[in-house]
Amino acid sequence: MKRLTSCCFTQRVPKTNSEHIHLESSNSRRNMGNSSKSNAAANGAQSESLEEDPKGAKSHSAVNIIQNHDFSGGLQSWHPNCCEAFVVSSDSSQCGCHFAVITNRKESWQGLEQDITSHISIGSTYSVHACVGVSDSPHGFADVQATLKLEYRNSDTSYLCIARKSISKERWEKLEGTFSLTTMPDRVIFYLEGPSPGVDLRIQSVVISCSSSTDSDCHKRGSTSSDDDNIIVNPQFEDGLNNWSGRGCKIVLHDSMADGKITPKSGKFFASATERTQSWNGIQQDITGKVKRKLAYEVTAVVRIFGNNVSSADVRSTLWVQAADLREQYIGISNVQATDKDWVLLQGKFLLNGSPSKVVVYLEGPPPGTDILVNSLIVKHAAKIPPSPLPVIENPAYGVNIIANSNLNNGTNGWFPLGNCNLSVANGSPHIIPPMARDSLGCHEPLSGRYIHVTNRTQTWMGPAQIITDKVKLYLTYQVSAWVRLGPGATTSQNVNVALGVDDQWVNGGQVEVADDRWHEIGGSFRIEKQPAKVMVYVQGPASGIDLMVAGLQIFPVCREARFKHLRRQIDKVRKRDVTLKFSGSGSGSLLGTLVKVRQTQNSFPFGSCLSRTNMDNEDFVDFFVKNFNWAVFGNELKWYWTEPQQGKFNYKDADEMVDFCTSHNIQARGHCIFWEVENTVQQWIRNLNKNDLSTAVQSRLTGLLTRYKGKFQHYDVNNEMLHGSFYQDRLGKDTRANMFKTAHQLDPSALLFVNDYHIEDGCDPRSSPERYIEQILDLQEQGAPVGGIGIQGHIDSPVGPVVCSALDKLGIMGLPIWFTELDVSSNNEFIRAEDLEVMLREAYAHPAVDGVMLWGFWELFMSRENAHLVNAEGELNEAGKKYLDLKEEWLSHAHGHIDDQGQFCFRGFQGSYQLDIITVSGKTSKTFVVDKGDEPLEITINL
Repeated sequence: MKRLTSCCFTQRVPKTNSEHIHLESSNSRRNMGNSSKSNAAANGAQSESLEEDPKGAKSHSAVNIIQNHDFSGGLQSWHPNCCEAFVVSSDSSQCGCHFAVITNRKESWQGLEQDITSHISIGSTYSVHACVGVSDSPHGFADVQATLKLEYRNSDTSYLCIARKSISKERWEKLEGTFSLTTMPDRVIFYLEGPSPGVDLRIQSVVISCSSSTDSDCHKRGSTSSDDDNIIVNPQFEDGLNNWSGRGCKIVLHDSMADGKITPKSGKFFASATERTQSWNGIQQDITGKVKRKLAYEVTAVVRIFGNNVSSADVRSTLWVQAADLREQYIGISNVQATDKDWVLLQGKFLLNGSPSKVVVYLEGPPPGTDILVNSLIVKHAAKIPPSPLPVIENPAYGVNIIANSNLNNGTNGWFPLGNCNLSVANGSPHIIPPMARDSLGCHEPLSGRYIHVTNRTQTWMGPAQIITDKVKLYLTYQVSAWVRLGPGATTSQNVNVALGVDDQWVNGGQVEVADDRWHEIGGSFRIEKQPAKVMVYVQGPASGIDLMVAGLQIFPVCREARFKHLRRQIDKVRKRDVTLKFSGSGSGSLLGTLVKVRQTQNSFPFGSCLSRTNMDNEDFVDFFVKNFNWAVFGNELKWYWTEPQQGKFNYKDADEMVDFCTSHNIQARGHCIFWEVENTVQQWIRNLNKNDLSTAVQSRLTGLLTRYKGKFQHYDVNNEMLHGSFYQDRLGKDTRANMFKTAHQLDPSALLFVNDYHIEDGCDPRSSPERYIEQILDLQEQGAPVGGIGIQGHIDSPVGPVVCSALDKLGIMGLPIWFTELDVSSNNEFIRAEDLEVMLREAYAHPAVDGVMLWGFWELFMSRENAHLVNAEGELNEAGKKYLDLKEEWLSHAHGHIDDQGQFCFRGFQGSYQLDIITVSGKTSKTFVVDKGDEPLEITINL
């Protein structure tokens, strides 16, 4: 038995066997709570009568280890334990700004909890101050208790009572106590509980602070490191190589190398990982027990390389993690291109979702024979980066073209040839604005019909150019539009591109493939988020010797709000239905004038996200996921290289657990992916197979996967990215792709089979234009492939609505459901990221051909793109996350009114599930109903 010291200790003994079951399963079922703004509003008037204790917890000034202590972030970091909770925002000066209401409590132990494991240290004394209240108690008062739940891996869970107090109805009162731990549990969960079943518990604020008089730096000694705490021992090798070891190689201490040419960047010493025979060999340190779950850590190293005639190589920092069940995980932290000329800085972050039994950080990467030199390595709790402010853009001039002399009234003035090509002006180009620009600009003057004729092109990059440095504003999204045409001489398709040179970077403003002598539209977009010294726009692309013609080039900032207004109207048409509720049954004839309230509880449109197996170990991640998504897609765990990394050695454990997770939470799942056509994603043993063996392996993969998970996945991406790769087709023949679809359908007829590719929607990749995609789908169908859906990945930068919509319109003619399967947007500014996300979600939701949207993750450090997350690493919602939740709320319908003289109530609502309350003098009757997909008005009979 582990010893505990506190004001009060009780071993929780359940009253009945059923309560014991509740206690044992509380972790798995505690995410049942759901925030409800309508409930908050309904309870608001009653809540405002509560009186605040003037000595409430908010006055406590010590460092608080409770996250979101005053519920200003909603329920972020808090979890209802087998009950429901929501946050009320109040304008009452007595009551503060926010408080949590914990309701639908069936047992006295049900309440609100928070995991504080990573903020507690052994031997320190902690003070608890909570401002709490109760309501609806039949006795006028109720007991409220602060409790610690102490979980141990190899022994029973214990409960520690911190404080208990009898609280008067509708008053705020202070609950205070202290606790100290002499041993450290695997998990420490703080929660408030106590009132009888049916009595709502209310919490205004909670403060837990270290109060040890003999331990002034207990916060520093706790599991959360201060910004100056490096958990690496001997980080600059001042104590030789103590605490360091080689990972499959030898490590050596140096004060200099190469006849004194290599010296430490700082300090007196550096270390080398030498005699490396594998790329994963390097220098390592065991940091087990020093890193805590759900905390973000920053890794900083000073490195370089030496030897084997390698002047530049990739150096990576990696984390090796072993779980209690011996499952291994490798977490890539960061990488940098190191050289043999100078020291470079390697920086990155990581976060552990679970509680590992062993953790090792190491450096790897260069080819065998090349030494990794390390001057220092630091691993510390990552400092919180303040959010970037909302950009203030003065006079954005939406719709105004920043290209000078675009209509060529003044010849080629304002233009110059990039390279030694020649520019001239000719007549005969289209007078109408290209369609995508017209959708953004609306009514506009026609084009002049003049175009720039570029001749004497001796390089692909030669074409007309302008300097637009002073005209581009930071954080504005610009749409690019032009007509382009080729001169004679082209024997194959040619790419034409509107490009931007932003200092030393190349930015793609739009691209099109031209295969004939017609005028073609280029449509694209770009945004600049860092102040450049020079911005040049130019048109390039065809092979040397081919003339290029450019007409009506326009670059203009887009007004997103104007587009959003149009999309709101479109969404109303596409996603809503007129609904008539017809009341029948005994007593229905006397319902004239009866009040009814309609509240949508869930929108049926699929909104999902990418999920990894390790994410399931983080209850904060799980809580957000199950509340805000109804579909899931596995990031890697279903891919062939994961399920069979070596021939005949299968790993379905991760996917099995993820399927069970989705099933238990009523979440539908997409199967991503059966095959991946891009060669560098194919594991080496498959690449080594001859044609016959490869054909056998493909058949085995299909049979093994689809038989095992028959009926479990609603969709499959059959052969990922066939527009960008051809590994299987090149080796097995043109019909192999169609055969994959046919066989998959035979093995699991219930699943829709998708094509899936990227850059379909943004106009920047001619290989994956909508036209190319349609051509591929038609080719598969002609071979008998049962293509059931079109997947657009949606990894997009600076999205512009009409460009995205144009692609959807073109693909929509196929009559197949379209899904955004891997959507993410990226910006270093949270507000701009939120705008980009809103563009994509509104365009998708407004388009009748789109049947679902999957995000490619939402949690920082668990996404493939940087600056794309909605939730920060330690669980804080950012502006993009808030925008997502706001849109989800916007797309729920609520209505109230009275039953008319025909016994009906009419409203217009989104498709999904609803709750209906019929309120009479004798009480309230509740019913549920569903508004399904359809264009015609819907009549629903409500039997009373």
